[in-house]
Amino acid sequence: MTSPSTTPLAITIKRASEQERQQRPLEWRLIRRLFFYTKPHARIRNTLTGLVLIRALQIPLLAWSIGAIINGPITRGDFKATVWCSLGFGLLAAITQLTFHFRMRLGLLLGERVIHDLRREIFAHLLRMPTSYFNKTKLGRIISRLTSDVEAVRIGVQDIVFVACVQGGQMIIAAIMMLWIDWRLFLVVMAMAPVIWGLNRVFQKRWSAATRANQESFSRITATLSESVSGIRVTQGFVRQSLNSDIFSDLVADHSQSSLDLARTSGTFLPLLEFSSQFFTAALILLGGYFVITPSSHPMPVGTLIQFFFLTGTFFNPITSLGNLYNQAMVSMAGAERVFEVLDTAPEWTDSPTARTLPNLKGHVECRSLTFGYDPTRPILMNIDLVAEPGQTVALVGHTGSGKTSLINLIAKFYLPTQGEIRVDGVNLLDIQTGSLHQQMALIQQSNYVFTGTIMENIRIGRPEATDVEVIDAARQLDCIDLLEALPQGFQTPVGEHGAGLSLGQRQLVCFVRAMLANPRILILDEATSSVDTMTEVRIQKALSTLLKNRTCFIIAHRLSTVRHADQVIVLDHGRIIERGTHTGLLAKHGAYANLYRQFARLGLGGGKSST
Repeated sequence: MTSPSTTPLAITIKRASEQERQQRPLEWRLIRRLFFYTKPHARIRNTLTGLVLIRALQIPLLAWSIGAIINGPITRGDFKATVWCSLGFGLLAAITQLTFHFRMRLGLLLGERVIHDLRREIFAHLLRMPTSYFNKTKLGRIISRLTSDVEAVRIGVQDIVFVACVQGGQMIIAAIMMLWIDWRLFLVVMAMAPVIWGLNRVFQKRWSAATRANQESFSRITATLSESVSGIRVTQGFVRQSLNSDIFSDLVADHSQSSLDLARTSGTFLPLLEFSSQFFTAALILLGGYFVITPSSHPMPVGTLIQFFFLTGTFFNPITSLGNLYNQAMVSMAGAERVFEVLDTAPEWTDSPTARTLPNLKGHVECRSLTFGYDPTRPILMNIDLVAEPGQTVALVGHTGSGKTSLINLIAKFYLPTQGEIRVDGVNLLDIQTGSLHQQMALIQQSNYVFTGTIMENIRIGRPEATDVEVIDAARQLDCIDLLEALPQGFQTPVGEHGAGLSLGQRQLVCFVRAMLANPRILILDEATSSVDTMTEVRIQKALSTLLKNRTCFIIAHRLSTVRHADQVIVLDHGRIIERGTHTGLLAKHGAYANLYRQFARLGLGGGKSST
């Protein structure tokens, strides 16, 4: 029987928890950094700050005005003055609501501007990250940062800080007015301060932990959902619906439990705050009534007590709101913490400041004593020496795991060598701007990505400025124009997410034409014809002679028909080159390549698929 600690849910939560960085919420460093994003919108922010200060004064002033009217003209029996004072109160109330309208409006505008900038920065940062980052980070976790976490930050910018300033300012102004009216009653109010401080002290850590757990559990749900949708064919193909459903149900249950924990904490903290304010209100009624009823040298008029109580309400009412804001602040700071964690994750490598732009490439590629490992302590390529002359086609063959894909990933500068170097036209790859290299390079993979849009738009990925005529001409050169024109709307046929609506072979054709249009100097084919049927491949093989002409090409050979025409065949085994030469020459050696070829020929795969 599987113990609870080894269930899929437990393993998922443990791994996720290990990856999450633990920080204290409401850290001033985070708050300062968050509000740094308001700097480009200083005019909106400063206007909003002014409205916040005005509103913080207006609310206590309204409460004070009610008491002043009761204690003044109403107590004197002056109806005319009462009418005028009431009209003045109404005007002040209207101005207060107008201030409230613009404070909310500018708050929403500032929040939207900041989130717009933040999302753009996160997305730009993600685009700068190397391939290794996306291999280590779940897609759902990335999506969660750009959606729920950023939305939590929005609340912090547009609501929490400014509303807290209004509420806090309201309490301070009300306190000053209460102190001016009667210092004895004000001392009762001030006695509540240590109670509030103590409650916050007790519940802060508990609330912080519950909020972070709630955010993390939601992130795991998003990641699992994204993974399940992306791999739905595998799920259905291996009849894992029930198992995956159970795992997802466990994650949802875990999130529900964390939400309940958060609700329990909130449901305990907020009533305690409200009860405390009501308790002190009762104490004020008792003491204030005593001052009014009992004769003394300084009697308190009833109107003054009423005015004080209006101000007391203005002072105590924000306490519950501030408690709710504290809860929202926990969520917002947890979101900010996770968003900045992404922004603070530096790429494993970046171009050197002295890296230069490549001129038009000739296509000379040289690997010198190349060693590489995704984990530097476990190399998967060792001492690779390879020279590809301009215009040559180099085929890489070998069993699964021999290092073929890793080698072309290094040549394409998706990863950097652990040792040794790669030179393009005599220049070390480390001294070349990556974008400059990729502009003159094209990669066609076994499962190429086709974006949402039309066929025409997908072909233009490498050359957005290309005309329709140039796109059609590229398809004509590859001898597949009739296949694309046969689609329901020809080159304007819409393509769904992940190439939905196209067969695997049609997607590959689109990627071939895309490469042809880009006109690269270095071309990499990673088992690029594996999804094309035999008849289509015959047509593409003819076109490949045109596509490969005067270009340096590296091919991970999936079909031996491609290997036969390569200028060099490199045989890899466990990360080392064990043979090299031409197809004919290697067959004559009767070595590893010849053995592979005989196996394929025996299976009738000489012109078809192979495991190389």
